[in-house]
Amino acid sequence: MFSVIFPGQGSQIVGMGKEFFDKYEIVKKLFQKADDTLNLNISKIILDGPKENLNLTANTQPAIFLVSYSIFKVVKEEFNIDLNEAEYFAGHSLGEYSALSCAGYLDFDKTIKILRARGEAMQNSVPKGEGGMLAVLGTKIDNIEKILKDNEKNFKAQIANDNSDGQIVLSGRNNDLELISVFLKNIKIKNIKLPVSAPFHCDMMAKATGVMKEELNKIDFKESRNKLISNVTADEIQDVGDLKNLLISQIEKRVRWRESIINMINYGVKHFIEIGPGKVLTGLVKRIDQNVKISSINNQSDIESLKI
Repeated sequence: MFSVIFPGQGSQIVGMGKEFFDKYEIVKKLFQKADDTLNLNISKIILDGPKENLNLTANTQPAIFLVSYSIFKVVKEEFNIDLNEAEYFAGHSLGEYSALSCAGYLDFDKTIKILRARGEAMQNSVPKGEGGMLAVLGTKIDNIEKILKDNEKNFKAQIANDNSDGQIVLSGRNNDLELISVFLKNIKIKNIKLPVSAPFHCDMMAKATGVMKEELNKIDFKESRNKLISNVTADEIQDVGDLKNLLISQIEKRVRWRESIINMINYGVKHFIEIGPGKVLTGLVKRIDQNVKISSINNQSDIESLKI
């Protein structure tokens, strides 16, 4: 039993997907379709950069989706490996949109348009320099929750990502994050300020939630036999009618990635296949459970060696 998982922001790199773009007509067509749909040369930003343009959230989100979706299509149409036989589809934050599109709930062009809108909304939700994110390493979530609760008069932050045991990400105002960073270092807990432009997955994203509510209400999701795991609940989405509200909530709620992986393992998944740029999720799954099989599909040789 296997699951297909899709990465989120932070996995991007200039030139990602180039091997597939150069070799396969289907990928060239998808890149052209993305450019036409967005009325933006997202292909050039992905393939040639500059890095600063690719790292703008409004570009990063559709770019990572485009590369993930392209690889998914190559695996199916050029190698005749049907990943739609997966027991579950899941993605990390924006990766959840890659999951629902590849699983057949939302057309490619609608997905890439909504991710452009989502990226812009999240980028513009908070004035630049006001908020950020802090990765906390080597401790468990219960400990961080207790520290935040015990010190709520001194500093305020929210858990944005519960990625794995030993990797938790906080979001909040930069001055609060600085206080938290010093506090954690004083008790020998390692932490790193992340190079992001905004405090994602916390209540500072309220403006973006409003935008996404409007955008998602324009969309009708299709029925699919493929099962999706929600970032918000860490569990299977039972009804396609719940998708909209869960994706709206996802903007401010924590990404419950660790729990999502544990739940899938408890449901019998023994093999996770990461589709998209980078190997971030592969690393996280290894930290969550070293006994499961993990495959990362970044290039053609990865596909050729894939066994499911």
